Amino acid sequence: MSLAATIMVGVVAFLHVYFLVLEMFLWTKPYGRRVFALSEERAKQTASLAANQGLYNGFLAAGLVWGIYLKSDAIQWFFLGCVMVAGIYGAMTVNRKILFVQAVPAAIAIVLLKIAAT
Repeated sequence: MSLAATIMVGVVAFLHVYFLVLEMFLWTKPYGRRVFALSEERAKQTASLAANQGLYNGFLAAGLVWGIYLKSDAIQWFFLGCVMVAGIYGAMTVNRKILFVQAVPAAIAIVLLKIAAT
């Protein structure tokens, strides 16, 4: 596995830890509300939903770190694929920006893994 692929998978994992923190711990705080353009009232109403999303992002990060630790391309491919699907779905249903924040980094990591495998 190439160093570039490993670094990019690590970046995607780090992003998902960041999403976890935003959604589980900062959703109702000024920084979290600013990131997601939420009013205080809307943030409070949706906090449990956001925490659930954050938990899932944590699972994606854990899977990617697990794949890096085991040096398993198959595990990394699986979790990057999950990230891509989530990013595309989020871009289609919530905000197009999600495509660039979530799906594009995963796609870059997938390409780098493919190059490293050849």
